[in-house]
Amino acid sequence: MRPIVVLPTYNERDNLDALLRAIRAAHDTIEVLIVDDSSPDGTADLARSLGDELGGVIVMVRADKSGLGSAYRAGFSKVLADGYDVIVSMDGDLSHDPSVIPVMLERISGGASVVIGSRYVDGGGTPDWPYRRRFLSKWGNAYTRAVLRLEPHDCTSGFRAYTAPALAAIEPHNTSAEGYAFLTELVWRLKREDIVVEETPIIFRQRVHGRSKMSLRIIVESMLRVTRWAVDDLLARRSRTAD
Repeated sequence: MRPIVVLPTYNERDNLDALLRAIRAAHDTIEVLIVDDSSPDGTADLARSLGDELGGVIVMVRADKSGLGSAYRAGFSKVLADGYDVIVSMDGDLSHDPSVIPVMLERISGGASVVIGSRYVDGGGTPDWPYRRRFLSKWGNAYTRAVLRLEPHDCTSGFRAYTAPALAAIEPHNTSAEGYAFLTELVWRLKREDIVVEETPIIFRQRVHGRSKMSLRIIVESMLRVTRWAVDDLLARRSRTAD
């Protein structure tokens, strides 16, 4: 099994050293693709330096800050073309614990196609979050699961492991959403392809360094897109019934 972590970054210099060392400690051969949107703080330069020291670090620098979905589309396209067997996605701010990566890979080795690190199953949680953020996230996930008829409890978690065939089947390069909506779009596409998603609990930590990329615009976009996809599903079901 040839796994790789796809790690979008923007101004994550203060977190990158600890994160890459933790990934290497968790799995001594897994490779990492840094997809950096020309961070002005020098994230890409540090990534190259750490790659020289730790090995197995690939740095892709994009010209502009184009969003999370765009970064993942570029990264996923590269690693699928390069023939990796398992693709792990995670945040670059130390919110995701790299020690969970071997757990995910073990589930993949056991036959899972996709494993989501979930905050909302037994053993998972968000202990550092204020009440308002916890409420919004839980409400958003509950709404998404209900209207899209999705099984996973955490549709907006970015900590995931995909087999290459499962990821290729949902054609991430053809997605259009950004932010959390992009993550939900992938789960929605997995359902449409009848790909079973498994979950494993994670504790999501609040970032210590840097600023959160979350914004009201991202939340609104996510809810609007989810609603539109739900309408598309409803119309498709009615069309099949009519036929």
